[in-house]
Amino acid sequence: MTADDSYGRLDDDDYPAYTMGRAAEMLGTTQGFLRAIGEARLITPLRSEGGHRRYSRYQLRIAARARELVDQGTPIEAACRIIILEDQLEEAQRINAEYRRAAEADGPPAAA
Repeated sequence: MTADDSYGRLDDDDYPAYTMGRAAEMLGTTQGFLRAIGEARLITPLRSEGGHRRYSRYQLRIAARARELVDQGTPIEAACRIIILEDQLEEAQRINAEYRRAAEADGPPAAA
């Protein structure tokens, strides 16, 4: 990989650019919190060749949402479940919207 390739990946939301320490610092939380949401399977950090956890910007946004819920008094396991359900709902709504658009493009069924 060239230096230009590496710089291009910095715009990739899924590129695991952040170490656990840096991710915790950016979120204003502890490394233990990141481990806990990983154990709850909210996010699964990638591992470096040395086995260290690495987080993407997308994962940090999810972790920040979990942190908001926990800061409001929601238990961490419940916060993770809420976020998972929110994501599933958003995906279902997206799929439904696609079906509606496809049905509208096909027009009403012909009368028999």
